[in-house]
Amino acid sequence: MEKFNINNRRYIGNKSKLLEWIFEKIRENTIGSSFFDIFSGTGSVSKEALNYYDEIIINDFLFSNNVIYKAFFGNEDYDKKKLEKIAVDINSCKYEDLEENYFDKNFGDKYFGKRDARRIGFIREKIETKKREKEISEKEYNILLSSLIYSIDKIANTVGHYEAYIKKSIKDDLLFFNLIKPLDTKGKNIKIFREEANKLGNKITSDIVFLDPPYNSRQYSRFYHVIENLIEWEKPELFGVALKPKEKNMSDYCRSNAPKVFDDLVKKLNCKYIAVTYNNTYNSKSSSSKNKISFEEISKSLNEVGETKVFEKEYKFFNAGKTDFKAHKEFLFLTEVK
Repeated sequence: MEKFNINNRRYIGNKSKLLEWIFEKIRENTIGSSFFDIFSGTGSVSKEALNYYDEIIINDFLFSNNVIYKAFFGNEDYDKKKLEKIAVDINSCKYEDLEENYFDKNFGDKYFGKRDARRIGFIREKIETKKREKEISEKEYNILLSSLIYSIDKIANTVGHYEAYIKKSIKDDLLFFNLIKPLDTKGKNIKIFREEANKLGNKITSDIVFLDPPYNSRQYSRFYHVIENLIEWEKPELFGVALKPKEKNMSDYCRSNAPKVFDDLVKKLNCKYIAVTYNNTYNSKSSSSKNKISFEEISKSLNEVGETKVFEKEYKFFNAGKTDFKAHKEFLFLTEVK
């Protein structure tokens, strides 16, 4: 059975294609054995960091991302054969035998075909039942949930996020539950958090802190609300065409006070080096894509805490499909803290 790697997921701001360049510059300009990825997103940066550092600290405030980190990076033992048997059992279940559930009532014939949505809800309930009845460990629970996230990402009727679904005839009976392939982290000191960056920043000491915050107005908890809902599984009331729950877990980095929040974080970090990635969509024609923090504001904050170098690379990143902006560049700021 094919298994998902950590990069096999659509996600806004994903840095997987820039990793070689980013770490080449970091390795050339820093020294250290610990790496703190404070806005971890997909986890692809932390995965690359495993190649170079003994201690990796991973953080993101989305529930779904936290589950993914625990599944891929957690170094607890788990039973591969048990998980493979569960996957086979899940895929053998027939739609006709499944009852209507919260997921297909809300998301069927919208983000997923009706039949696939019913299967997704069934799988989620099955995973929760196995945890409740202590048939699986916490590590196995996170692997199964992460496998569900990656499996439904392949068939979602979206452009890669859940701000809206595509208004067209939806293909159905596409879902196949594949397992993820956890990373080999034996011998590494892995710490995983789900906290707001500015609350966690001064609690952690690390040689290198990597910052890739959300820069525009797109709230990730809203862009990935279907996934968050599926993982929390509290079955809230939903609102609007996009079927979102009430707002929670909102980031100040997507608001007008983002420069102040960024400056606060930079000044409270306990580290030798700060690495910040940034792309130049500040003057994008799409209002939601316009960066809340400018290049100059980042430079000012970093230069106040140390000596900063800036590297740049041409790169067209994944976006929501509305950004009409040429000559994309990715910038990497590297600051040696005073």
